[in-house]
Amino acid sequence: MDNIRVTIQGVAGCYHDAAAREYFAGHDITTIPCDTFPDMFAALASDASLLGILAIENTIAGSILPNHELLRKSNLEIIGEYKMRISHVLAALPGETFDTLYEVNSHPMALMQCEQFLRTHPRMKMIEKFDTAGSAREIAEQSLNGHAAVCGEYAAGLYGLNILARGIETNKRNFTRFLILADPLVAHEMKPRDEELDKASVVFTLPHTHGALSKVLTIFSFYDINLSKIQSLPVIGREWEYRFYVDLTFDSFVRYRQALDAVRPLINDLRVLGEYTECRNKV
Repeated sequence: MDNIRVTIQGVAGCYHDAAAREYFAGHDITTIPCDTFPDMFAALASDASLLGILAIENTIAGSILPNHELLRKSNLEIIGEYKMRISHVLAALPGETFDTLYEVNSHPMALMQCEQFLRTHPRMKMIEKFDTAGSAREIAEQSLNGHAAVCGEYAAGLYGLNILARGIETNKRNFTRFLILADPLVAHEMKPRDEELDKASVVFTLPHTHGALSKVLTIFSFYDINLSKIQSLPVIGREWEYRFYVDLTFDSFVRYRQALDAVRPLINDLRVLGEYTECRNKV
């Protein structure tokens, strides 16, 4: 696992970047910034040697629904996951103080998450920007005196900004779950052995009949398979039919595979998005 190249959504220093470096800690890693998630998937489709890291859900904002569909429509496989605490800092050029600041820049979601803290400094006008790390980079590259960025600590350090306050987010239980993606050609070389697998992500549709979902859930329960997450999205063009994205956790890989075989006659369009090891890092 030398010279790992990972696509990220955002600029260098963003939370995707930080999460990739934490997940692959100890390895030589190069991150490849992409402006949007579709751009990231396009880059992965064009080069099978690339890996990807994809935010899929947040404990405050919930599921990132467009990313579920991007993953389903791709041929990529999930080979791992990482859960990261999202903690914001207030950073500015060296020498700046709260008395010299009059503007704070960041992604609107980050500004919202830190609103309680920012309201205690009314001199700083909140200005929405495209990206948290991008705000830090802009301040550093353009030497914007009087400006501060709400960003991650990694971004502040990367762009040489001074941290004026840490942990400024209102809700301290803010975590994002990231998926590690790979082309099928390399996924089998990087994923854990079967006996180490204890989690899977699958997607399927159900016929529009009474009790269809209940029957599937009953079978999973019989095989001691836990549903750690279930997300439904409408199937476009097929009224009142839904596509279900399900995360399964299990103690026995054999029982998990038996459960899949048992539910196949009851569901349509089953695809296993990935089989991997559940993230149990201390968050």
